Amino acid sequence: MKRLVYAALVCASLSLAGGARAQTPPPARSAELYEQLGQKEGIRHFTHRFLSIVLADERIKGKFEDANIDRLEGLLAEQFCDLSGGPCQYSGRDMGTAHRGKDINTAQFNALAEDLQIAMEEAGIRTAASNQLIAKLAPMYHQVVTK
Repeated sequence: MKRLVYAALVCASLSLAGGARAQTPPPARSAELYEQLGQKEGIRHFTHRFLSIVLADERIKGKFEDANIDRLEGLLAEQFCDLSGGPCQYSGRDMGTAHRGKDINTAQFNALAEDLQIAMEEAGIRTAASNQLIAKLAPMYHQVVTK
């Protein structure tokens, strides 16, 4: 039941992101979310689990066939740390460039977000904190989804 609630929250936040193209200024940087995610070690832990879930997910695993998973894991952890107010700076490509030509659709984007929710739940991260991270990722929808 808890996963159904997570999935509904993920879909709702992504749907909102899908309809809102206006740029809003980023909120003031705070390390509170970073702390709630378990700092660097906690983020590394759930990111590793997240990718193992993704690579087993029949809905999306094919999108990662040619990916350098170790590099991807490091960049995702760095991005999550940065977005959550931690002491990291994301060094990867922007989402539009990174996903160009990947033909990602809304269902695949939602599956990825659902897998992230599951990984954070398994890591013991509170629902409010995981929802905050998903909300920070949701605006990337327009850069990632092309179909």
